[in-house]
Amino acid sequence: MVVGDASVEIDVLVIGAGPGGYVAAIRAAQLGKSVLVVDKEEVGGVCLNRGCIPSKALISAAHHYEVVSHSEALGITAENVKLDFSKVQAWKDGIVKKQTGGVNMLLKGNKIQYFNGEALFINDHEARVFNDNETARYKFEHCIIATGSRPIELKAFPYGGRILSSTEALSLQEVPKSLIVIGGGYIGIELGQTYAKLGSKVTVLEGSDFVLPGFEKELTKLVERNLKKLGVDIVTEALAQSCEKTADDVTVTYTVKGEEKKVTADYVLVTVGRRPNTDGELSLELAGVEVGERGLIKVNEQCQTNVPHIYAIGDIVAGPALAHKASYEAKVAAEAIAGLPSVVDYKVIPAVVFADPEIAGVGLSEAEAKAKGINVTIGKFPYAANGRAQSMNANEGFVKLVGDKDTGLLVGGFVVGAEASNLIAELTLAIEMGATLEDIALTIHAHPTLGEITMDAAEGALGHPIHQLGK
Repeated sequence: MVVGDASVEIDVLVIGAGPGGYVAAIRAAQLGKSVLVVDKEEVGGVCLNRGCIPSKALISAAHHYEVVSHSEALGITAENVKLDFSKVQAWKDGIVKKQTGGVNMLLKGNKIQYFNGEALFINDHEARVFNDNETARYKFEHCIIATGSRPIELKAFPYGGRILSSTEALSLQEVPKSLIVIGGGYIGIELGQTYAKLGSKVTVLEGSDFVLPGFEKELTKLVERNLKKLGVDIVTEALAQSCEKTADDVTVTYTVKGEEKKVTADYVLVTVGRRPNTDGELSLELAGVEVGERGLIKVNEQCQTNVPHIYAIGDIVAGPALAHKASYEAKVAAEAIAGLPSVVDYKVIPAVVFADPEIAGVGLSEAEAKAKGINVTIGKFPYAANGRAQSMNANEGFVKLVGDKDTGLLVGGFVVGAEASNLIAELTLAIEMGATLEDIALTIHAHPTLGEITMDAAEGALGHPIHQLGK
C-alpha cells in the first residue's frame, strides 16, 4: 500500500468483494489485468458472510434437528434429543470462515490486491481507498462497481435491540421463545421456518394474500401447510404499523383490512426487501455515474454505465437481487473490459426458496405463458409417485413443466419438494438450450432418482405418461 497523494496505477478497480466483485476480479486477472478489490467488510460480501451461506447452514441444522426428533415413520425413535444452539452457531461460523478463506486464497492465487476499507471516487479515473490505518489514491483504466444491497429498514421498526434484520437474525446466541416476522418473502419464510423448527413460536405478517407472493399459490401452499404444522401463525393482508419495546419483548401493532391487532414476541425480524448500496459513500456523482430510480444504476448489455469505462453489476442494477445473477454479470463485465465480445445474454434466471419443502422456478409460469399468447401444455408429476422420493420419506411436492404446444419448447419449469434447488438446474439448462419437452422425455434419467420426476412430467405434457394414468 502506498500512502499519500501519488496515484498508483491499476488496470481494474473492483469495488465490492461479494459474489459479483470477487468473481469479476478473478476473471479480469485471468485475462491479464492488474486488479485491486476494495471492500469494507470481509471478502464474500453479504452472501458468504450474512446471507446465502450462513442462512443455509442454519436451515440445514434445523432440518437435521427435526428429522432426528421425528423419524418414527422410518422406524427410528430418538429420545432426549438436545439442541446446543451455541454449537450450531459455531458450526455455521466455521462454514463461513471456510468459504471466505477459500475466496481469499483465490484472490491471492490470481495475484489480486485486496484492500479492506472504503473506496471514494475522486473523478471518473481516480479513487481514494482508506480505512482507519491507511489511505491511498488509485488511478484506474476501468472500474467495476459491485457494492450489493442491504436490508430495507422501516421507519416504524428501526433496527437495533429486539428489532432484527436478517443479519442479526443469523447471529442470535439463543433460540427465541417467540418471533414475529414482518414480510413473508423468501428471507422471512426461510428464517421464520428455521426458528420454528428449532422451537420458536413464530408469527408471520405478510401484506399480500399469501406468503412467497413471487410464486404461484399451488407451489406455496405446501410450504404454508408445513408452517402451520410447526405452529406458525400466518397473517396475510397484514400491514405492520408500529411497535412498543420493553426490556424483555416487543409488541407489534398491525392492521388486517382496517382492523387493528397486536402481537407480542421476544424479537421482531423485518424482511421487506433490500436496498441497493449506491447512496452516499461512493460519491458516484464525482465519477459522473448516473443513478436512476430506486437507487439502481442503468447499464447496457455489457454492464457499462453511462461512463463507458465504469461498469456496474449485481444488486445495484436492474433484475433480481440474486448472487448467481451477480456472478454471471461479473464475468460479462470483466470480459468486456478485456475486449471480448461478451454480453448479458441469458434467457432465464432460476429462483430458489430454501423453505420446507424447497421451491424452485425458472422461466414463464402457466399464467405468464398464457398472457403472452402461448398455446400452453402442462406436465405435472408428483413426488409421491417417485420411488426415490418414497425411499427418502419425501413424498410432498411435484414438478410442473410449462410447454409451448405449437413448438414443443419448454418455456417454464417449477419444482416444489425435496432437492428442488438441485433439480432446477436441468430445467434452466433446457430452456437456455432451447430444449423441447420431447428432448427431456427422451433423455435417460438414472433410476431411482428424483430427476425422473422431471422426465415423467415431460411425458405427461406430451400426452403419454408412463407412471401415471392419462387424462
